[in-house]
Amino acid sequence: MSTLSQALTDEAKKPAIVQDCLTLIDQEVGDKKGMGGMAVKAAYKTVKGIKPGFVKNVVEGLLPEFAEALEPIHQEAVAKGQPVKGYFEINSSRIADALLTVTDGKAERSTNRVVKSTYKKLRGSAKKNVEAAVPRLASIVEKYS
Repeated sequence: MSTLSQALTDEAKKPAIVQDCLTLIDQEVGDKKGMGGMAVKAAYKTVKGIKPGFVKNVVEGLLPEFAEALEPIHQEAVAKGQPVKGYFEINSSRIADALLTVTDGKAERSTNRVVKSTYKKLRGSAKKNVEAAVPRLASIVEKYS
């Protein structure tokens, strides 16, 4: 049995996985409501406008680290015989913390001031937004693992 990291970074599957992740992001941003939602939508538009393909490149670059961050939680689900989607949803806070540790590090090392500034503005609400995305993320993980 391959690991989650191996499954999610398989070069043959990578284009489909990246596309599914881009769809997830678009759906999650589209679902945001209210003033906070407007801020997320504006920030996403700003980041997408940096250069064509920027978000896709970021997803491709983060995928290996995200897969590694999710690996222990995925292994727990498998070891306990739990459906990955349900286990991920129950552990959405842990999932969010694991993924945000990766993005925090990337943002800190970024040399792009627009990206850094936008990330910093949204970081306060990031955990709840990532937690909200866990069901869709879990579906992607189940699909490819």
